[in-house]
Amino acid sequence: MKAAVYSRYGAPDVIEIRDVGQPVPKDNEALIKVRAASVNPLDMGWMRGEPYIARMMGGLRKPKDQRLGVDVAGQVEGVGKNIIHFKPGDEVFGLCRWRE
Repeated sequence: MKAAVYSRYGAPDVIEIRDVGQPVPKDNEALIKVRAASVNPLDMGWMRGEPYIARMMGGLRKPKDQRLGVDVAGQVEGVGKNIIHFKPGDEVFGLCRWRE
């Protein structure tokens, strides 16, 4: 699977398209095949490491989570054992939290 990732803070040219392994949803998570995503000021701030105080949570010298994106729309591909409101094949949209 391909994903847009970044391994250092900076301008948009730090983004790379790489092959990554498909994640496996934990008990309280759903795996979504993303059909559409948006880029917003939150994504730009995380990518640049701004405000600088945010690096305390996201990685001081380089980002802990190298994936971008919060707003998504797509289709559920898999669910954890505690998920009861969604099943594979459901169309969904909303905000995703970053996996830690």
